[in-house]
Amino acid sequence: MKITDVRSVILRQPTIEMIGDGSQDTVVIFVDTDEGITGVGEVDSAPYVVKSIIDMQASHMACMGLKEVLIGEDPLDVERLWRKMYSKSIYHGRRSAVIHAMSGIDMALWDIIGKYFKVPTAKALGGSYRTKIRAYCSVLMPGTEKEINELVEKHMTKGYQGMKLGWGALGESFEKDIALVKACRKALGDDKKLMIDIGMRWTDVKGAMRTVKAFEEYDVYWVEEPFHPDNLDGYARLNAVTNVRISGGEEVGTLHEYRELLGRRCVDIVQPDLSRCGGLTVARKLIDLAEEFNATIIPHAFKTNILMASTLQYIATLPNAWYLEFCEQDTVLRQTLTRPLFTIDSEGYVAIPQTPGMGIEVDDTIVERYRADK
Repeated sequence: MKITDVRSVILRQPTIEMIGDGSQDTVVIFVDTDEGITGVGEVDSAPYVVKSIIDMQASHMACMGLKEVLIGEDPLDVERLWRKMYSKSIYHGRRSAVIHAMSGIDMALWDIIGKYFKVPTAKALGGSYRTKIRAYCSVLMPGTEKEINELVEKHMTKGYQGMKLGWGALGESFEKDIALVKACRKALGDDKKLMIDIGMRWTDVKGAMRTVKAFEEYDVYWVEEPFHPDNLDGYARLNAVTNVRISGGEEVGTLHEYRELLGRRCVDIVQPDLSRCGGLTVARKLIDLAEEFNATIIPHAFKTNILMASTLQYIATLPNAWYLEFCEQDTVLRQTLTRPLFTIDSEGYVAIPQTPGMGIEVDDTIVERYRADK
């Protein structure tokens, strides 16, 4: 079997708001083969940058477009192809957007592997521990108690046992952050888990220590991405002084960066995003690394159901899995791009697809309707 094409398609809803919502647009990756099997992946990054990284013509042997690197290769050689993409993009890659582009391609390759062997991708990755996973509701943080109450009423009756509110109105002041968290706990009640995503907005480490200490009163389960991902010192100092779990890692790519994050004891919960971390090839190696540093893996998945499908297959392979992040943003791509659309049951669980590959199909009519790179 040989790769015949690597297609990157930019999808974009008609209006984009300048908010922390990556589900408003996306890059869908299609990897075609000469045996008629097509793998599907997704990239959560700057769409036009990713498309250029994939489609660009070669400058020289260490500065090549990823499509050119892969044409004619056997898609089953996924580990070798990851290393080939990495080495052939050294000049413009090694981190950030090139790793993001590689992630979507890697996701599509693992989809092909599952389809080729007629097993769920989780089986191809090494084996499955579960067929369902409890989900938490993930939404943006509104600015008022009334809006918080409305979000809780809208979503928590579906069966969720926890909610994460992030970005949005957080990070404007420490006093407002505390007031918002207090309102969230009041709306959720004492029996639901509450997670807070600061969205990298804090810069004052001492102030962060004081604020997270105040969060303890409201039984916050974890505080996510309090600082810029480069501020490893801030992460380590904060994590050392609080009983609240600190989480992060969605902005991190390759094992090199995860080793830095975990080795400095920055987080209790590591959150790889399969559309940015280097794909499933990197994420499956992170399982052993996280275990070495006594960290729990709870993947980041705030995009469309393509990423959710890949995340579910990955979660199936985790020896110890706590939660699936379930994006509840009312965006058209999240709600219409794939079949099936994932839902939670009355107990708050999402079923992990047991069909070959990732277990989803992309709706071609939706792709054509929202395609932005025609």
